[in-house]
Amino acid sequence: MILWNIFVAFLIANLLGYGGGPASIPLMQQEIVNHYHWLTNAQFADLLAVGNALPGPIATKIAAYVGYAQAGVPGAIAAVIATVAPSAIALIIFLRILNRYRKSSEVRGMTILIQPVIAVLMIMLTWQIGVDSVQSIGVWQFAVIAAVSLLLMTKWKWHPAWIIVIAFVYGGLVLSNTV
Repeated sequence: MILWNIFVAFLIANLLGYGGGPASIPLMQQEIVNHYHWLTNAQFADLLAVGNALPGPIATKIAAYVGYAQAGVPGAIAAVIATVAPSAIALIIFLRILNRYRKSSEVRGMTILIQPVIAVLMIMLTWQIGVDSVQSIGVWQFAVIAAVSLLLMTKWKWHPAWIIVIAFVYGGLVLSNTV
């Protein structure tokens, strides 16, 4: 039964997550944290941070980790298949359709209308993770980390991967001793 629940949880998130990883992450969070209670919000935020630091698609890394944690190798396989299969099948079908109708105003309009939905889902996820971070490390630590990260990315044009690595080091060396 657990393999079926793993498969269905990730299948739902990836069927409804139009737009790839960023769109499916809030849906995965809903299934993993709120529906099945496999992780807490804080654990999901940690998983998301680690997943973002590693190369490759975030959705498959989250799926593999949660699937493995819940049911070992079979769970990881079920979760990854449920994550990858909908996109692969839909991509093949939609590319054929879009190729035929790519100049249509309806296709362009549909793409434009979906973007705000994805933005709202990402804002909600960011808000939830931000609230958890403020509760666990305090508002001042959170504000300093956010401000330094913003400056490094905007003013000095640092790549986000380096900022994530620095945040991991800071969290491991400083925050782990204070929290």
